[in-house]
Amino acid sequence: MRIEDVLKELRKEVTIILVTNLVQQARRLADRTAFFLNSECVEIGVTEDLFTGEVKDQRTRDYVEGRFG
Repeated sequence: MRIEDVLKELRKEVTIILVTNLVQQARRLADRTAFFLNSECVEIGVTEDLFTGEVKDQRTRDYVEGRFG
């Protein structure tokens, strides 16, 4: 959690690219999220939109809702 707190402060000043497979961590930290599956960029969008159902690709919804991954 301390690292996440530091990242939250740093993002006010610099762009941070974070790679994680922890869905909740992405939700806590990211302004925008890209979802990749098998080396394909499936979807990019505002993080909160991707986590509240505003997705364009069903694979994104399935991953966010824990159906696979």
